[in-house]
Amino acid sequence: MIPVLIYPDVREAVAWLSGAFGFVERVRIGENHRAQLRFGDGAVIVGDVRHDRRPPRSGEVTHSVTVRVENARAHCERARAHGAVILMEPTDFEYGERQYTAQDTAGHQWTFSETLADVAPEEWGGETVSSE
Repeated sequence: MIPVLIYPDVREAVAWLSGAFGFVERVRIGENHRAQLRFGDGAVIVGDVRHDRRPPRSGEVTHSVTVRVENARAHCERARAHGAVILMEPTDFEYGERQYTAQDTAGHQWTFSETLADVAPEEWGGETVSSE
């Protein structure tokens, strides 16, 4: 899956996401229309405002994107230094992840997750669901 997030200024968003979160621009379509950014094995598309596409409104959360990182604490400090609003400081969870949540300049929420341990879901109150 590749999520598409809408920003008022695509070029500004690409620069900010690259600096704050470490994304790398892979494809550019038009100067301010769309761009695909990569991070590790994942990707996100940054799209422009047009017709019914718009960034989140203040106080509105319609989605969150989760991204795997090597070091959540260091990543959080990088994001903070670039002006990200840190909504949740790096926190260790019983399911073996250290995560923090940030809001970018357009109001999109991002959770960055570092795996600390491979913990079976049954050990923390979850359950494994069969794919059959």
